[in-house]
Amino acid sequence: MSDTITIVGVIGTDPEKKTWNGTTITTFRVASKDRRFDRTSGAWVDGETNWYTVSVYRRLAEHAFESLHRRDRVILTGRLRVRNWDSGEKRGTSVDVDADAIGHDLLFGTTTFAQDATTATTSPQASTDDAWAPSADEGVEWETTAVGKEAGGAPGEAEPATTDTEGASGSQPKALSLAGVDAPF
Repeated sequence: MSDTITIVGVIGTDPEKKTWNGTTITTFRVASKDRRFDRTSGAWVDGETNWYTVSVYRRLAEHAFESLHRRDRVILTGRLRVRNWDSGEKRGTSVDVDADAIGHDLLFGTTTFAQDATTATTSPQASTDDAWAPSADEGVEWETTAVGKEAGGAPGEAEPATTDTEGASGSQPKALSLAGVDAPF
């Protein structure tokens, strides 16, 4: 079985880093406890604790080993693998997760991100695949409409569209609907 799962839990073991056939692998265990509201007592109660063995590979393994520690609260997503095992005298079920992404759970604390040297670029303008760089449509005229705003204070009337003509190229205007934003950007 291989399904995608997201887990919020606590790291229960110190991460271990190994190398197998040139691939870096970091493994650790995560405990996730179910909490539910008991209406009869009017309080939150703890459910069963589920334990998962988490494996991460390659660059994510390097970063996880340097960043994660026992007792850290984390959120992770990955592929769930449930396997039955038999060692002759014992049998059981192993629940493993091959993690695609991991981060600290910021509900319980703060963290500081440090980009490593292999993924950092010298400057945002130097990157040709920068998602926030101006696109080929840079000179296109944009029409902005604030949703839910009323013209002249009259209820039920939409606010007239404002047009940003700075650098317009004469192309068809594109409508940009902004929910709850007072001014176009």
